[in-house]
Amino acid sequence: MPLPWRFCFEVTRLPIQGQGSLRLLHGQTSQALLDLAPGQQRSTCCLNATAWLFALAEVSATVDGAELLITAGVGAEVYRALDRVIFPADQVNLQQPEQLIWHGLVEAEGPPTQAGWGLPGRHWLLPPEAPLPEALQRVKQLTAPEQEWLRFRQGIPALPGELNAGLNPFELGLAERVSLEKGCYLGQETLAKLQSRSGLKQQLRRFYAPPGVDIPETGAKLFSPGGERAGTVSSCQANWGLALIRRDWWQCQELAGVQLSLPEAVLFNSQ
Repeated sequence: MPLPWRFCFEVTRLPIQGQGSLRLLHGQTSQALLDLAPGQQRSTCCLNATAWLFALAEVSATVDGAELLITAGVGAEVYRALDRVIFPADQVNLQQPEQLIWHGLVEAEGPPTQAGWGLPGRHWLLPPEAPLPEALQRVKQLTAPEQEWLRFRQGIPALPGELNAGLNPFELGLAERVSLEKGCYLGQETLAKLQSRSGLKQQLRRFYAPPGVDIPETGAKLFSPGGERAGTVSSCQANWGLALIRRDWWQCQELAGVQLSLPEAVLFNSQ
């Protein structure tokens, strides 16, 4: 698809005020955050106690606290999870969620990853009814099917297939969002065990079903030539999608005629 073009998705901004803001997020998300200076940003994951992923977020340090931008998952769920663990001694004030639209402008010569979803370019965070800047008005907006195909290509988790689905960040190629050196945090013990014991059982792959091949549906099992269960489809649209492939078949490029490949925006510590 010729560049430039644009895409958009809903996000939730959670402002947090107080000197304990980064410490709160440091202990409740997967990334090391205490060294962030005002204006700096870092990607992180929101996990439950068993390290299951339920949201992706960007953390920005501010002069009076921090902002948590939920880029995938349900913002209200993240808000409730944080609100439950805040005590007066934490010295933080969790503000009400704000719904925004992330507008990504994908440009070949743009700053790496700044358009969103690991793509080069720029982005704007705007209220839903706000007029678009001229730079966005000039370029093609992806259709909903095109944007879903882009999500598959990049390997971006979404509800319900990859978020709140009993999956951890390592299975989804989100290793860069995880710190194993910062000490205790929600889900840390499980992630540390997975890392130290090479305990990962499955990894995310994108798939394509060529013409003439049966198109798997969401939730369908993928089988090896010997009839063993090799993976499960987590998301699909037409003949493209995402699947969780079991360890013994990580190197496979094809299962039952379905072509497998690594998404563009994932990083695995083991192949």
